[in-house]
Amino acid sequence: MLSLVFLCARRLVSHRPAARRALDLLPAELYPVLFQAAFLDGRTLTLRDIVGTWPFPVLSFPRLLGRRDRHPLLREKPSKLGVQAVILAVVAHLRRALEESGSGASEKRCRLRLLDMTGLQDADRGPEGMSLWSGTVALAKACVEVSKHRNECLKRGSKRRKGACGASAAPQPLGVEIRADLFVNGTSFGILRDALQTGAAGPLRLKCRDFHAEELSVAGTVALLESLEPSGVRRVDLRFNNLGLAGLCAVLPHLARFTDLLSLKLPYSNVDVRRPAAGTDAGLRCLAAQLGRLPCLQELNMGSSRLSGKLRQLLGDLQAPLASLELAFCYLLPGDLAFLSQSLHAPALRKLDLSGHDFSENLLQSLQRLLEEASASLLHLDLMECRLTDARLEALLPALCRCSRLRCLGLFGNPLSTPGLKTLLRETAVLPDLRLVVYPYPTDCYNREPPRPPSDDAVDEERFAAVNAELCRMLASSGRADAVWTTSLYRHGALDYFSL
Repeated sequence: MLSLVFLCARRLVSHRPAARRALDLLPAELYPVLFQAAFLDGRTLTLRDIVGTWPFPVLSFPRLLGRRDRHPLLREKPSKLGVQAVILAVVAHLRRALEESGSGASEKRCRLRLLDMTGLQDADRGPEGMSLWSGTVALAKACVEVSKHRNECLKRGSKRRKGACGASAAPQPLGVEIRADLFVNGTSFGILRDALQTGAAGPLRLKCRDFHAEELSVAGTVALLESLEPSGVRRVDLRFNNLGLAGLCAVLPHLARFTDLLSLKLPYSNVDVRRPAAGTDAGLRCLAAQLGRLPCLQELNMGSSRLSGKLRQLLGDLQAPLASLELAFCYLLPGDLAFLSQSLHAPALRKLDLSGHDFSENLLQSLQRLLEEASASLLHLDLMECRLTDARLEALLPALCRCSRLRCLGLFGNPLSTPGLKTLLRETAVLPDLRLVVYPYPTDCYNREPPRPPSDDAVDEERFAAVNAELCRMLASSGRADAVWTTSLYRHGALDYFSL
């Protein structure tokens, strides 16, 4: 329910002239609720006025707006224009401060020094949402613009003062640091590189929390990593970059600067140890050594790397146990899972992704042992497209049900029937924390042979609706109406290690 203060703030920000006059009179404590009302209602001009006179040193999106899925208004309202308005307000404030520092005028009462915009990828909903890529570009352009304006002010100030005292530098205003998650590809590489290089000592400084890069060369990736301020970087995600073992060995030494790095994602890196090639073993040793130089690493994603028989070699140099390990479509062998079940990582795993493996009898036994070792800690398990039949899943259920803290289970794409899903539901109803199960379309709900990969185009909607309704009734009758059983990969994909 909305508070009376919020409703009053919403009324005020809806009329900009009144809001502008009120900002000079209202106490600073009301600014956060005014920001919330203006942002959520799309009052962009009023929002710029609020940010332009922000009375605190910190403006934090996570604190002011919270998680998107917990705020009923934020789910429905567009955010792109609001985010742009905030960025424009900060740019205008710094431009004004630069002009005033050269003219001797007093700076206005905006006291902003830190703008925290982390987590904005959650706002990427539809054409009106601000995607992580577009947010990165907007921030980079703002940094470059402010830097250029500073240089212009310095030139003008230098000319004015040369005759008097020969000084060549203008007084500098206090700058603003922006903390953000950054996403870059070949299209946005140039502007982000310029922003990071020119803004390092400028009035508007970009500081990264989570760094995502796609389809960049080794040289481009290294250039950006070297330009990032190392403190505060918690995740580096390099995907679809086609780096190969040699490229990874060239890039990973540049991660040693990031002493706070918790998560490293390297999916689709074109690593295949099954192809005999000169330098493969040396490349694996190099990769393992570089991973061992990341003392705080908690999450590793090597998805779609062909690592058959090499998991022990890859993880052997890690200094601490991993809490999240994603090895989807890695063509692992029973020996790989046997190593993992005996390693220091197994009892510490909170998230495990082994999607894309064929769990035949030998591999299934290794998985059972691994789940038993991880049962005390495991919160999130992905076994999508693993060719799990009803019989194989039933054999796995005793080990699965020992994972007493399990919250999320991904089984999409497995050839399970309706009776198999009912058995799964009955057996896992004892898991008190299991809140999300992403299950496959039952094989008996297809009009023809289930396609690979699975597709809802071939599903008999009427039969599937009946199965879904039956599962919902079973959940309710077992006292688990709070659990979500869905075939939606979107909901599943929204889960993240840092939210567990």
